[in-house]
Amino acid sequence: MNEEASRIISSEENSNDKIWDTALRPQNFAEYVGQDKVKDNLKITIKAAKHRNEPIEHVLLYGPPGLGKTTLAHVIAKESGANLRVTSGPAIEKSGDLAAILTNISENDILFIDEIHRLHKTVEEILYPAMEDYALDIIMGKGPSARTLRLDLPKFTIIGATTKASSLSSPLRDRFGLVHHLNYYETSDIEKIILRSAGLLGIEIDNNSCKAIASRARRTPRIANRLLKRVRDYSQVEAEGHIDTDVCKRSFALLEVDELGLDAIDRKIMEVIIEKFQGGPVGLNTLAAATGEEMATIEDMYEPYLMQLGFLERSARGRIITEAGYKHLNVSFLGQNSMKL
Repeated sequence: MNEEASRIISSEENSNDKIWDTALRPQNFAEYVGQDKVKDNLKITIKAAKHRNEPIEHVLLYGPPGLGKTTLAHVIAKESGANLRVTSGPAIEKSGDLAAILTNISENDILFIDEIHRLHKTVEEILYPAMEDYALDIIMGKGPSARTLRLDLPKFTIIGATTKASSLSSPLRDRFGLVHHLNYYETSDIEKIILRSAGLLGIEIDNNSCKAIASRARRTPRIANRLLKRVRDYSQVEAEGHIDTDVCKRSFALLEVDELGLDAIDRKIMEVIIEKFQGGPVGLNTLAAATGEEMATIEDMYEPYLMQLGFLERSARGRIITEAGYKHLNVSFLGQNSMKL
C-alpha cells in the first residue's frame, strides 16, 4: 500500500476499500447518487443503443480518484444488460494479454479498463482496430516472411477510466465516442451517499452526525464511506454502538481529521510554510526538505486539496499560504512574510 492510500482521507483506493466498495456499490442509475448530467447523457445513450439493438459507443470516464468511475462502469453494464469484464492498464503487460481478452469477448460485452492511461504503447496499438473495426490484427512470423492475420471480433464496448486524461495519447482518446468528466460531489449528495451506506451496513446515524462526516469527506464518496466505517468502529468500542455528533467529534479527534477534512500532514505543511518561511513564497524543493516529504508527494497528494480550499497558492516564486489558510490554523495574518502567533 502506498503512502497516499494509507491516509484515512486519501481518495486513492486501498485493499480494504475494494471489499467494502463492492458491498456498497449502486446497482442502477436510481441508486447512483450525484453526477446527474453524466447520468442523463448515459441514460439516453443506453436507451438509443437498446432501440437499435447495438452496443453503446466506447466510453471514457475521467476525473480524480474516488468519485465512482468503476462503480459507474458497473451501473452502465447493468443498465445495458451487458456482461462486464474488468481489467486494468497495468495488468495488461503485453499485446498477447490483450489479444487473449479480446478473443474471449462475446457480442455486446463491455470491457472495463481501469487506469487506461497506463497501457503500454504496443498494447494500446492493438486496441485501435479493435475499437474502430472490431478486428484483431495478429502478426504471424518475423522478419521478411511476417504476415498479418486479421480476426473479426464481436461488437463490444470498451469503458476506459483514468485519473489522468492528459496522459492518454490522441489516437486512443479520439476513438472514444463518449467522454465524460466526473466532478467532485456536492455536500448534499455526499450526505445521501453516507445515509445509503449506513443503511446497507446496518448503522444508525442521525442527520447531524451525517453532516459531520460529509463535511470531512473532501466531496469524495470513497472518503465518506471510509470515515463512516471508522466512526462506526469507534462507536462500537467507546460508545456502545451509539453514533451522535459528540462521538463523531471524538472519533475525528483521534484520527486527527478536522472539520474540513485536513489531516495532520496537511496542517503540518501549512504550519511549516507559516512558521519557517513567514507564509511564503517558498520553493517546492525547500518545502520538501523542511517537511521531510518528497516533492512529488507534496505536489500530487497534499497541495491539490489545499488549493481547492483556497488555503495555498502556487506562484512563480513558490508556495504561499493565503489569509484563509492562516484563519483556519488560528494564526493572525499580517500580510505575507510576517506573522504573529
